[in-house]
Amino acid sequence: GVVAYGDLVEPEGGGRGKGVLVITHGTLAHKDMEIISALQTALAERGIASLAHTLTLGLDRREGMYDCANPHRHRHEDGVAEIGAWITWLKANGAGPISLLGHSRGGNQAAWFAAGPGKGRLKALVLLAPMMSARDSNPAADYKKRYSADLDAILSKANALIAKGAGATLMDMPGFLYCPNSKASAASVVSYYGPEPRRNTSPLLSKLGVRALVIAGSADTVVPNVAERVRPLADGKKIQLRVVENASHLFNDFYIEDAADLVAEFLKAGA
Repeated sequence: GVVAYGDLVEPEGGGRGKGVLVITHGTLAHKDMEIISALQTALAERGIASLAHTLTLGLDRREGMYDCANPHRHRHEDGVAEIGAWITWLKANGAGPISLLGHSRGGNQAAWFAAGPGKGRLKALVLLAPMMSARDSNPAADYKKRYSADLDAILSKANALIAKGAGATLMDMPGFLYCPNSKASAASVVSYYGPEPRRNTSPLLSKLGVRALVIAGSADTVVPNVAERVRPLADGKKIQLRVVENASHLFNDFYIEDAADLVAEFLKAGA
């Protein structure tokens, strides 16, 4: 019931018929942020067509970063469904084989899609600094440290509302994702903060039906454990790991060119 925006960028002379890489951004972000637009430009220069989309997050014609003044009615898994919708659109509009790239939280959503509803629909998967859970992850402790509130009590209230069929009820939240003092539906609270093994990216890698490339930045302080979590799973064939030295989470400056080189090499190797 909402309109979603996407940018289809093709190499000079076209090329969607040869295949398209769908690109999904990170938490509360959008398709026009520098890492996404620069990556699309760099890939086009390397002969690769791509479609970057802005997740609606439940809003019609959403542009730019999510406005924290808006209540959160979206769910993490909605992004998985929107990836599928864009792939359906591409196939109806002359696209060849589809590959998928996700950055940060979008990396988890891309892996979730590839390991589940996207099986058999993708040629390859690329995860750029994907969201990962630490081995000693404690969401309740992390939430308390950030927002000085009891996450377990919040989840208990949200689950009680859902059990009564009132999942759309808005709750006053000390913080929701990056937004302090927010309102979020009970369903949204459980989606983003409740126990869900598929929000941990590394276990999904063993369930993929396609080749996957994981790219980490050695100076990533947002998701610093990507290489550590993926290295034991990487066999160099079905699952490959590459580390861009000195790159941050957003691959600023020329590091996005290094990432684009790795993506292009990986996609063309499977052509």
